[in-house]
Amino acid sequence: MGARLNPFGSPLAGKALKHFIAAGKVIDDSSLPRATQELVKLRASQINGCGFCTDMHSKDAAAAGETSVRLNLVAAWREAIVFSDAERAALELAEEGTRIADAAGGVSDDVWANAGKYYDEEQLMALVSLIALINSFNRMNVMLTMPAGDYQPGQFA
Repeated sequence: MGARLNPFGSPLAGKALKHFIAAGKVIDDSSLPRATQELVKLRASQINGCGFCTDMHSKDAAAAGETSVRLNLVAAWREAIVFSDAERAALELAEEGTRIADAAGGVSDDVWANAGKYYDEEQLMALVSLIALINSFNRMNVMLTMPAGDYQPGQFA
């Protein structure tokens, strides 16, 4: 199975993705913990059925020292005892922010307030930006049917 279009060979995609990547760098450089960033990217990618991003973010997280137990339990984070309360709040926000259409009001006040217990305003802004950005990447890759499985950690660094 191959991609419908090759975004890596498209001048237009190159110009657009340059801005996506720059936004990602701003988030990377924020005080939002790196492990939390990878867990959020992985969970949103799972929800969206983006194999390309699921492959990428699970491998990047593992290369950065994330354990296989935690990576394998991201999809079942509610039942798993391996995540901190702060990580659980971020994962819950990521789920509600990704599944906006599933809830009439979007992200609930309770979920927002819970995330606010663990993250300051700048970290919350980074988290919101990250959720929006990974959802954009997921949607692009799903529409293009980008194949998963051959990503190498740091490939796009």
